[in-house]
Amino acid sequence: MKIEQDIKLDFSDVLIRPKRSKLNSRSEVNLVRTMTFPNSKQTWSGIPIMVANMDTVGTIDMFHTLSKNRILTCLHKFVTADEIIEAFDRYKDMEMNELHPINYFILSTGITDSNWNNLQETLSKLEENGINLRFICIDVANGYMEKLHEFCRKVRNEYPDKIIIAGNVVTREIVEELILNCGVDVVKCGIGSGSVCTTRLQTGVGMPQFSAILECSDAAHGLNGHIISDGGVKVPGDFSKAFAGGADFVMAGS
Repeated sequence: MKIEQDIKLDFSDVLIRPKRSKLNSRSEVNLVRTMTFPNSKQTWSGIPIMVANMDTVGTIDMFHTLSKNRILTCLHKFVTADEIIEAFDRYKDMEMNELHPINYFILSTGITDSNWNNLQETLSKLEENGINLRFICIDVANGYMEKLHEFCRKVRNEYPDKIIIAGNVVTREIVEELILNCGVDVVKCGIGSGSVCTTRLQTGVGMPQFSAILECSDAAHGLNGHIISDGGVKVPGDFSKAFAGGADFVMAGS
């Protein structure tokens, strides 16, 4: 075992030191960002906040509400293709532009053979109904498994134009591996930091979230990739700290 001697920081360990600004009010801040992703070559605009794909919050109802505000919802893994088709039926007459709700919908999957079959069947059924989703989130608790990397490569080969999100990790080397060799556009960073996550308690694995963001964002940005800070948000100021630390997106659940 190697003991790391440098200090590791969580959101509660840091504050943002203020600087002079020409803005006169928080209402003058424009939260919309535009990003281009390295492997899909897609460009996206919106508010870079995501609802976590927990079955209690990553729901169709949440998507309907937050897409109006250009915020992303990562649907939980048990949403069916028929439910998605029904959800998008209300938008069938909307003009397809950057404000269309399709831009704020993320489909989630695990990495088993059953997940792969379900992903293919779901995307095929959606496309038959004129729904061409942009985002796929490949989600496991341990992003260090080779099985995840193999699955990401398979998804990239099959769906070259999709914006692929994958995780979770907390260190530089796997961020680089996922972006460079696995076709991932956005790496989800955070292990055990979520308020309902028991990973640290059950396995002893993790890293304080702010330090994970610092390390992972530095690795991703050197490759023109992006990261999501996933977990650890307890108060609104933690969103600000995550962005200040280098996160491109912040995901929150409970």
